[in-house]
Amino acid sequence: MEPVVRHPLEPDVSFDGGKMDCGNGLLLLIRKHIDPLPSGGILEVRSTESSVEEDLPSWCRLTGNEFISLTRQGDQRSFLICKGSLANRSNVSAAAPKQFSSQAPVPVQIPSVLPKPAPAPEIPPLSVMGIGSWPRPRWMLQSIHDHLEGRLSDADFQTTADDAVRLAVEAQLRAGVDVVTDGEQRRDNYASFVGGLLDNCVLVPLTDLLPLVDDPAHFEEEMKSLDVPADKVRHPAVFGPIGRSKPLAVHELEFLKTLTGKPAKVALPGPYLLTRTMWMECLSPHAYESREQLAQDVVRVLREELHFLLAAGAALVQFDEPVLSEVVFTGAKATRSFMCGALSEKKDAESELSFARNLINRVVEGMPRSRTAMHMCRGNWTPDESAALRGSYEPLLPLFQELHVGTLFLELCTPRAGEMAVLKDLPRELRIGVGVVNQKNPARESVEEIVARGREAIRVFGADRVLLTPDCGFATFADNPVSSAAIAEQKLRSIAQAAEILRTG
Repeated sequence: MEPVVRHPLEPDVSFDGGKMDCGNGLLLLIRKHIDPLPSGGILEVRSTESSVEEDLPSWCRLTGNEFISLTRQGDQRSFLICKGSLANRSNVSAAAPKQFSSQAPVPVQIPSVLPKPAPAPEIPPLSVMGIGSWPRPRWMLQSIHDHLEGRLSDADFQTTADDAVRLAVEAQLRAGVDVVTDGEQRRDNYASFVGGLLDNCVLVPLTDLLPLVDDPAHFEEEMKSLDVPADKVRHPAVFGPIGRSKPLAVHELEFLKTLTGKPAKVALPGPYLLTRTMWMECLSPHAYESREQLAQDVVRVLREELHFLLAAGAALVQFDEPVLSEVVFTGAKATRSFMCGALSEKKDAESELSFARNLINRVVEGMPRSRTAMHMCRGNWTPDESAALRGSYEPLLPLFQELHVGTLFLELCTPRAGEMAVLKDLPRELRIGVGVVNQKNPARESVEEIVARGREAIRVFGADRVLLTPDCGFATFADNPVSSAAIAEQKLRSIAQAAEILRTG
């Protein structure tokens, strides 16, 4: 686009990006300022970086925003961007231009003393529970987006989310579960929500990252082929040392406990998953020198959260690590894969598994083993079974043998998971959460089918070690659930009915 002498419209919001280019933080600042604008709002971006002239119009095309005009005076450039289409401009009330300063890292606060675990109800053998996520009502989805984009206050968002949690918990209780979750109703997805809560981290839509990868066209096609709504799914981007000045999930647990006295489980993204998702080669080096340095802070904030969750009475804290299957089932391919958020590059499988083991064990070190768990599957971003990974747990056995958690929640119903018998030699102190229904399949498994799977698990592991679950959550990504709430409730009810039969022998 050729520059004009003067912009045809006045901006609603302006900021100065200085020498930043689109690959080292400018897009994060644009997202920060454009999100709170209504559709049709106008943002002015000032810059002295020449490459922005080419990259910014491309970003606008990819994200569905309209590039209006460019002015240039010497090295100083000014860009006007409309949020969405200018056709919506008539709905925006006139406002004086506002000035925002660039985002600067805030000091990281580290607690000097962490609380000790409080008592919590025990979880008996053959207990029934979900993995974590539950389909959100349509009005909750809208609230999530309004909150992320600055149109809904924290207080109003939490009030709305409380209502959604009530519905999710009531459904689980009707189904007959023994352990409840809050359905992750406050989260835009199972992992990246952390990026919106940590200090010096922001959430950006996947579309913002397309200009930053090596092959944007290929990456965009990959998103489409995996049925991932790239304009809806947000990804954490780090711009300074991360810290935990507010809880990640303690507030979720505290509200959940006001609704039921049953044991409560809280799921968190695991340290390997968070490191893989938060380490973006094009952005992260501005905050951390290496992926390993970032991982140290990821471990610290998760340890802090674990301490506070156990002190608040969580019966079980589960760390989700689905990307471990991407490590062993895709090999050392250099190409990026979505795989529930695994966008960054990786080393060989042995190195990655060793890295993951050390991170997980450092997070749970010194904690009651019976109250910590890890979950893994082969991908839960789409109901299309053919799009997810497949392979036996055999290459993961050495990792499982060395983990210091008390429970493994494993995908075992789908044929993609291979044979349960390969897990027979896992340490006796490990409980196994056995996936006995496929959350991707809308057909309801019969109670007889579930009983048969449960009896196989009892033969392999012993009844005292078995817990009963779906293979994964019902709505890993808020905007892309793999099941409906009605089907989710039916499947949990079938598991509960099967559990009654299994308990009587």
